[in-house]
Parts: sequence; C-alpha cells; structure tokens
Amino acid sequence: MLACLACSLATQAATASGRHDHERARAALQSGQILPLPTVLQRLEREHPGQVLEVELEQEEGRWIYEVKSLQADGHLVKFKLDAATGAVSKRKAR
Repeated sequence: MLACLACSLATQAATASGRHDHERARAALQSGQILPLPTVLQRLEREHPGQVLEVELEQEEGRWIYEVKSLQADGHLVKFKLDAATGAVSKRKAR
C-alpha cells in the first residue's frame, strides 16, 4: 500500500506542478532535506491511526510539507500537515 501511495505522490507531483517540481522533490529526498513518504506515514499511523486517502508534497514558505488526508476509525476525515523534514504534525484539521 505504501508503494502505491509513493507512486501516486510522484504522479500527482509530476502532473499537477510540472516536471521541474517533481525533480526538486526527488532532489530534496535524495539530499536528506525531506523524509521518505513511508517513514512519515508509519509515524503518522502510530499517533493517528486511520486509512490514508491522499498524499501531496508541497512547498510552503520555503519548507516542504506533506499533506495527508486520512479517514479515521470514527468516520471523520482528517487533513494533516506534516513537516517533511521531521515528520512532525504541524496542523490537524478534522471535517
């Protein structure tokens, strides 16, 4: 499942923002500026169990952010913003 999410993330980045953004994200991963997606998702699952529905990698104000939408066991949809360098949750918004 994590492999599918990683492929989905790569595809979304390439099509949504263009090839240049995809290459910058790959370079950030390879240089250690951001954590690999499976690592981030494992940490998130330990603290906030749920089914991951969508993942995006974006830059906001010069920082890499993973945005993760997760369906919680209680049926709530939660959007998390995680610092891509540390995996720490910076924002949590339930719907």
